Amino acid sequence: MDNYSQMLAFIWATEHGNFSAAARANGLTPSAISKLITRLEDRLQVRLFQRGTRTLTLTEEGSAYLVSARAVIHAMAEADSLAEAFPGRVSGALRIHTMTTFAKHQILPWLPEFLARYPGLTVDVQVGPQYVDLFDQGLDVAIHSGGLPDSSRIARKIGESAWVTCASPDYLARKGTPAQPQDLLNHDCFNFGFHSAWNTWQFRAGTGDAEAGIVTLPIAPKAVFAQGDLLREMALSGAGIVKLAQFHIGEDIRQGRLVPLLSDFNLPGKEPIYLIYSNRKHLSPRIRVFRDFLEDKLKEHPWE
Repeated sequence: MDNYSQMLAFIWATEHGNFSAAARANGLTPSAISKLITRLEDRLQVRLFQRGTRTLTLTEEGSAYLVSARAVIHAMAEADSLAEAFPGRVSGALRIHTMTTFAKHQILPWLPEFLARYPGLTVDVQVGPQYVDLFDQGLDVAIHSGGLPDSSRIARKIGESAWVTCASPDYLARKGTPAQPQDLLNHDCFNFGFHSAWNTWQFRAGTGDAEAGIVTLPIAPKAVFAQGDLLREMALSGAGIVKLAQFHIGEDIRQGRLVPLLSDFNLPGKEPIYLIYSNRKHLSPRIRVFRDFLEDKLKEHPWE
C-alpha cells in the first residue's frame, strides 16, 4: 500500500508542479508528499525530480517512471472496475465533472431516478466551466462541450448544442428587437467573466448570400459573470441580452420566457458535447450504466 501511495504522490507532484500545490489538492501536507517521494526515490535508488525553489522538473529517470506509474494506477482502477462486474452488481462512487449549467439542467432532473435504479452507487458531481483532465485523481466521467485537447481519453459525442442570442419579451418590449447584428452594440448585453470562445459574438454578415462573410461584434458587456446560470437570470429578469447554449435555455425558449434573436444571421454548425472517460480496455459498469442512462434521457428530452 505504501508503494501505491508513493506513486500517487509522485503523479500528483508532477501534475501540480510542486509539493505544496499537490498537497493542497489532495488533503495532505507538503511534508507528507515530500516524505512519500523521498521514500520512493530511496527505494528506486534514482532521483526523480530536480528540485527548484518553487517548481519541480522531472529527471530523465523521472519521465520514464511517470509512464509506468500511470500505467500501474490505471491497471489498479481497472481491477477495481472488474470487481464490480459480477452479475447484478453496480456499486461504488461515480465521480463526474461537468459544466455547472449541464449539471443543473441535464443531470439533476434525472439523477433521483438514476440513484433509485442503482442503489449501490453514490455520485460525486464536480463542476467547472472548462474541461480539466482529472482522471489520474480518480475522476470517472467528464461531460464538456467544444474542442478538446489531444489525449488518450475516450470522447463519445452525446449531442450538440447551438449558441443562442436571446432576451426576455419584457426587455424587447422596452428596448426594441435588434434587426441586424450591429444593433446589439446599442443594447445592454452580458457575458462570461472568464476568457472563453463563448464570449465571441459572431454572425453572418448577411442573410441572403450563402457566401456572406462573418462579422465579429466588439460587445462591451454591462456586467460579466462566472456562471451561465447567472447570465440566464439576468436575461429572465429583463435586464438585457445574453448568448447561451441551447441545452441550457431550450426550455425557456419553448415556454416563451426567452426569445431567440437574429436567427437569420446565425452561423451554421453547432457545438459538440462529449462524454469523456479514461482509455480503459474494460469500461467500469458504473460508467457504462451512467452513459447509457444519460443518452436515453437526452433522446427522450431533446433541448431543441
